[in-house]
Amino acid sequence: MRFSDVYASLPAAAMASISPANPLKRLARVLGYAGLRLLGNVFRPIQNPENLHDKVWLYVVSANNYDALSFLKEARPDAVLLAGQAKNIGRYNGAVNRLSLRRKLLYYWQFPLVFIGLLRSEGRRAWRYFDFIFYAIGYYEVYRRALRHYRPRAVVFSNDHNDDTRSLLLACRAEGVPTAYIQHASVSTSFPPLGFDLSLLEGQDALDKYRQCGPVQGRVELVGMPKADAFLGQKNIKPSVARVGLACNVHDPLPALTETLAYLIKELPDLSFTLRPHPSDPRDFGPLGRALPTLQWSDSKRENVFAFLQQHDALIAADTSTHLEATLLNLASIYYRFSAHAAVNDYYGYVAHGLIDAAQSLTELKSLLLQYQADKPTDLFRRAAYYNATIGTQYEGYSQVLALRYISEWLA
Repeated sequence: MRFSDVYASLPAAAMASISPANPLKRLARVLGYAGLRLLGNVFRPIQNPENLHDKVWLYVVSANNYDALSFLKEARPDAVLLAGQAKNIGRYNGAVNRLSLRRKLLYYWQFPLVFIGLLRSEGRRAWRYFDFIFYAIGYYEVYRRALRHYRPRAVVFSNDHNDDTRSLLLACRAEGVPTAYIQHASVSTSFPPLGFDLSLLEGQDALDKYRQCGPVQGRVELVGMPKADAFLGQKNIKPSVARVGLACNVHDPLPALTETLAYLIKELPDLSFTLRPHPSDPRDFGPLGRALPTLQWSDSKRENVFAFLQQHDALIAADTSTHLEATLLNLASIYYRFSAHAAVNDYYGYVAHGLIDAAQSLTELKSLLLQYQADKPTDLFRRAAYYNATIGTQYEGYSQVLALRYISEWLA
């Protein structure tokens, strides 16, 4: 993914928070990683609260992953949640076991060889993302060693494209450890091919996209969205829109966000608006808050996305899987690109498949909100059937039961 055209086309402002364009700043980040994460890990021995031997590992790389897999931990006494040493899992940092990465430092002699090889195969993009290459070194070897030491019964993933998760997946293949995957968010056609022994996907949309990514390996079952079970029985059946949420991330420029919110607050005084920045968004929203004092806020680092959506009747956002979650709760969800210069349009295909409406301008956005303010249908959630296989079936709201059944059968 790092060397794909989609990644290369991300806005400069969005990319700057992930990998700075200035090579000296990238080098500074690499040195910081080497000092804090590599050398720092050497002096931080791990003492896990749970035994990792012969367990079912639930491997997480974010709070969203934790939310997607925690039901397995609650249902199976042999399951343990874990992450890489010093990996930031947000509000769940203290709730996961850790895999030691102290030996990762021993494998950095490979970096020059890997970098030269990728320069030959990927050209300038290898130079542009040399920091990503540096971060990835050593995961595979360290995780193979951990698998040999602990011999887990299986490893369950909820991310299939980060460098550490890909490394663990490849290590599992090499060590003969069974692997399963539970989708935690909408996927795209730029993901790696599906390569787990068992994959539990949310719906036909995900399977169709993975088939475009390459050959699908292993058994695949469609189970809906387990993390949404507790909320599907609490759909928003209000006949009109009064409370509007906006979800944003680093791909949405702050000036454009400010312009959009200022316009909507002025033109639609009867509606309330809440902004929810992505938990990984490092930008300073203070000036925006001071410019728009009536704007309300949602802290995504503390508030679950479904809890946020339950307080609103409509959602406005660009490319985010929150659109799907909003539709499942029967919110009126509208796709709006805050920047006219965005390189990606309808990344997840929500508009193309009729899941949500789209506005091309502020006036169109206002018009759609006025329409839903007058009349919000009570069956918007049925649009999500292509994305969530349980909608309208006896298993709607029981995806966890379905997923647990398939996992138990597979492990047996």
